[in-house]
Amino acid sequence: MPCAVLYVVRRVLLRQHRSTCMLRHVLEVLDFLDSPTADGPGTIGILERFLGDLDPSTSELRPLLETQRVVGDRGGTDFVTVTVPGRRGRMADGEAPTLGIIGRLGGIGARPEVVGFVSDGDGAAAALAAAASLLRMWRRGDRLEGDVIVSTHVCPDAPTLAHDPVPFMDSPVDVATMNWYEVRPEMDAVISIDTTKGNHLINHRGIALSPPVKQGYILPLPDDLLRIQEIVTGGPAVTFPLTTQDITPYGNGLRHINSILQPATATDAPVVGLAITSAAVVPGSASGASHEVDIALAARLAVEVAKEFGAGTAVLYDAEEFAKVNDLYGSLAHLQTLDGARDESVLDSMEVN
Repeated sequence: MPCAVLYVVRRVLLRQHRSTCMLRHVLEVLDFLDSPTADGPGTIGILERFLGDLDPSTSELRPLLETQRVVGDRGGTDFVTVTVPGRRGRMADGEAPTLGIIGRLGGIGARPEVVGFVSDGDGAAAALAAAASLLRMWRRGDRLEGDVIVSTHVCPDAPTLAHDPVPFMDSPVDVATMNWYEVRPEMDAVISIDTTKGNHLINHRGIALSPPVKQGYILPLPDDLLRIQEIVTGGPAVTFPLTTQDITPYGNGLRHINSILQPATATDAPVVGLAITSAAVVPGSASGASHEVDIALAARLAVEVAKEFGAGTAVLYDAEEFAKVNDLYGSLAHLQTLDGARDESVLDSMEVN
């Protein structure tokens, strides 16, 4: 067999192996989350299995796994955060940037109205599968350059919310509380993963990227992200549109595609939405609607972005373009506020991470 053919076969087999590894993580995560007793401590226990037993005598920085129970007016949820240190990350007093991977959702279940794991939980499943992959890599000696922070929450009995064309999943806590626990000040950029199937805008099953959003501006998608998406999926890049309303805070009475860009209201860092999509309109409260392969695609893309972002070979927005549009048209940070406050003293007092 010619060397060129052998090389191609080897690359294909390697890509299939990596795909299978992530799919296995997705299946294990989904198996745990599809339960009325799924919670934060149990999620941490699942992730610790991927990390394995660590040598207590070593002084090397270790991944940090945390969970915290938060109770709201409509119930409670467990926030889960996984921090994986990089070789040159902030945790090691380095200068490599930190990527945040947020699994955004209302809940993984809508019990007692709906039995089983619901479509809205795909964002959490993808984020946790990405965390599992990063922990397995770390255990085996593969270190990314920058730190990676993965955050999401686990609620098997979230309420639902009336919405057109299909009902939304609601959450036991409000979006501001989610942002407080999930959007960390250490994040230099954010990938926000969310099920985005309850609309007529995206007629594609798989994953799609939003333009980056930073301080009220919707910016051009950098070629780096499109390149990584095409490598991961093996197909052409797929994106989806945003309106100004989509990047404003929930609670202002405006229409939003969903909560995928809500982290952008709580940080000055660029946020890119990574949507898990369908070719037809699917309610977030529907069970039996999750496609494991699509969740694995989202998780793989997040991990690949983390590799390149920390190494400085990929960016999530064009810094020069952002500076230029700010000089021309001024700040749009008032779009990050609930009432559109333009007063500088109000903007300066915003609790943004």
